[in-house]
Amino acid sequence: MREGGEYFTTPASAAQRRYEALRAYLLDEMPAAEAADRFGYSTATIRQMAALLRQGRLNLFAATRPGPKGPRKATGTLRARVLELRAAGHSVTEIAAALTREGMPVSAQTCWQILDAEGLPRLDRRDDSRRGPPARLDPVKAAALPGWPAEPVSLPCDHAALLLLLPAITQVGLPDLITQAGYPATRELSAWQSIGTLLLAKCSRKPRISHAGTLADDDGLAFTLGLTALPKATHLGTYSWRVRRDSNQKLLTGLVQALRPLGLAAGEAGFNCDFHAIRHHGDQAVLEKHYVPRRSQRTRAVLTFFAQDHAAGDMVYSNADITKAEQAAEIIAFADYWKNATGSDPGLLVFDSQLTTCKILEELSARGITWLTLRQRGKTELARLAALPASEWKGAVIARSGRYRRPRMHEDMIKLTGISGQVRQIAIKNIGRDEPTLLITNDTDTTRKALFARYAERMMIENELDAYIGGFHLDALTSGVSLNVDLDTTLTVIAGNLYRLLALKLSRYEHATPGTLWRDFLDATGTLHIDQAGVTCALNLRSHHPALIDAGFAEMETPIPWWDNRTLKFRFPPR
Repeated sequence: MREGGEYFTTPASAAQRRYEALRAYLLDEMPAAEAADRFGYSTATIRQMAALLRQGRLNLFAATRPGPKGPRKATGTLRARVLELRAAGHSVTEIAAALTREGMPVSAQTCWQILDAEGLPRLDRRDDSRRGPPARLDPVKAAALPGWPAEPVSLPCDHAALLLLLPAITQVGLPDLITQAGYPATRELSAWQSIGTLLLAKCSRKPRISHAGTLADDDGLAFTLGLTALPKATHLGTYSWRVRRDSNQKLLTGLVQALRPLGLAAGEAGFNCDFHAIRHHGDQAVLEKHYVPRRSQRTRAVLTFFAQDHAAGDMVYSNADITKAEQAAEIIAFADYWKNATGSDPGLLVFDSQLTTCKILEELSARGITWLTLRQRGKTELARLAALPASEWKGAVIARSGRYRRPRMHEDMIKLTGISGQVRQIAIKNIGRDEPTLLITNDTDTTRKALFARYAERMMIENELDAYIGGFHLDALTSGVSLNVDLDTTLTVIAGNLYRLLALKLSRYEHATPGTLWRDFLDATGTLHIDQAGVTCALNLRSHHPALIDAGFAEMETPIPWWDNRTLKFRFPPR
């Protein structure tokens, strides 16, 4: 065999291995068992591949296809039309869409190559508030409605299904909570109308780059808030920076007090706490650098803190007004907030090892607040645990799906620098880690098995945060609406709880994510039929309407306070 012949005897790819095996079996008449052993197949596979090849059902070589020929040569008519539309200020995407409608289908890339050949530069990036249909010739400024329509009227509403959240809004008394929290008002708009617009934009899951621009032309949604038109992005951005942290915290406190009678935000099972760094995408930001997991790097970001009620699974607290110096003590700030809101200290607080310091853990213990967290593995401690006899490690069976249901645990009391008394340490093996995981807590009553299972459930807050961040587009700081981030996180908590109140009424959707609820129920258009009795929201046909009908929305009549208690009803088309 000449040099290089090993390429044929030891094929590297699956396709070549299949070819060489069939060639040896069919052409060289090698026995099937020998060909199977040489090329790593079973005898039955060799015979099956041969049968498929004889039937013409096995393609050993992919047919070649002609490659792309590049952009087609622009005709004089096409080129002239592209230049004409660019002169009118249209982007390449808009030009391509216009030419397609005119019977000259063309891609945006081809349009750009035509423009580039003419030496024309790209347009400056425009946010969604400046895209879309042309602005009205007579722009309507947001203002309170002069009065309820005297005659019946019908308004199309592109976001009609958002009215499914109005029963939850009235149930918690959100407009009154906003007023009591001291949010600012203007001469034209009440605090509820400004905050309500931002909340509806948040509930509509619009990315922040187009936070309110795509809602601006929805007259039906404006009427829902008692407005002639929704406020412009300029007002919303400016308004958000007039809001102070004190108002946001008062609103969250009022929300918790309103949710507790409804079975949410009880806090009895404790809380999962975590930080989240929202990366800034702009320039010249006066921000500290924080580690952003999605980027795997430290970069300028706003550090936010969230607390999740463990039993209900929803966020009950957020804060985006945190500096590095205040980071460790934020868990104390949450404990103070919860006691002020409910009159009692929070239950078990569960968080990771980076959230706070031993000094703060000592302060929590002094207040009688139980906590559970991880301890960083040190060489000395790992060596001590490795020297323990096998009899010191006790087995347990965890009731959960998946792997690692039989951990082995060792428990003792240890002394940590910064904590005056001893703390309980639980070392866990056989959970997929090379070294034992170390849990520390001041809870001496709960069994080690229950504490391990409880900390494993803490990982749910990361999944819930992902659902909130992705579902409500929180993870961006540059947008067409320059929002105050603390107000944005507060609105995110409120929107999540409104979604949850809706989900609790729907069979099998009790634990659905915001994305699922939006896709199945809230992303729907309709028409508002308005008369002196109130508003009937006629939703256009969707496949999941039976779940809403079964939940009682077809018979529901909800008095809306800012409509002078006129009722909201829903109507569903027959199937």
